Amino acid sequence: MSVLDNLGINPGLMLIWAIAFIVLYTVLTRFIYDPLTNVLNERRNRIAKGLEDAAAAARARENAEAEAEKILAQARAEAQKVIDEARGRGEDVAGAIESDARQEAARIQYDAQNEAVAMRNAELGNLRDQVLNISVAVAGRILGESISKTKQKALVNSFITDLPAGAKGIGGSVEVVSAMPLTAAEEKNITSEVGADEAEFTVDPSILGGLIVRWPGGMVDGSVRSQLNELARSLN
Repeated sequence: MSVLDNLGINPGLMLIWAIAFIVLYTVLTRFIYDPLTNVLNERRNRIAKGLEDAAAAARARENAEAEAEKILAQARAEAQKVIDEARGRGEDVAGAIESDARQEAARIQYDAQNEAVAMRNAELGNLRDQVLNISVAVAGRILGESISKTKQKALVNSFITDLPAGAKGIGGSVEVVSAMPLTAAEEKNITSEVGADEAEFTVDPSILGGLIVRWPGGMVDGSVRSQLNELARSLN
């Protein structure tokens, strides 16, 4: 009897168990454990790959969102720039239109004023002969005798064109104000007496008669209105 028999171990049965274990291990390893391991590894790889793809997708989405926000910001900036430029052009156009309108209104007003002055001067020029005729008639009644029309005309013209002594020979550029429009000959004579290089003649009926001469350095008032005011002050 062998030692194994003495230990109660059946060698044949042990051999069978050993062979069965090896076969079972081989079967389990080849047909169950390895495929299962492969499946688990593949699944783990797929999961890792999925996580990696998800992370990459998240990063791509973040990048895309950031890029989209950047594009939107640029678009907003460009749109605002276009709006600002359009507003600026609109303001420029509106300003130009307003300026043109103001200039046109000023021109119309200026033309109307000039036309009104011209019409008034024309009427005053026509009145000059009437003043002459009336003055001749009044003087004749007061003096009880007739005065020649030539002499009376000279007196009336002198009343209208009387140049103040202080204005003679001042020279330079002057403005001459008369109560009625002056003839070209009268203007030429006054310009010569003043010694002016340039003379502007204007009409102001309110001065009644005589002349007012203005220049950059001062003024000489020889108007009848000024003389009457001075007389009134002296009487008071």
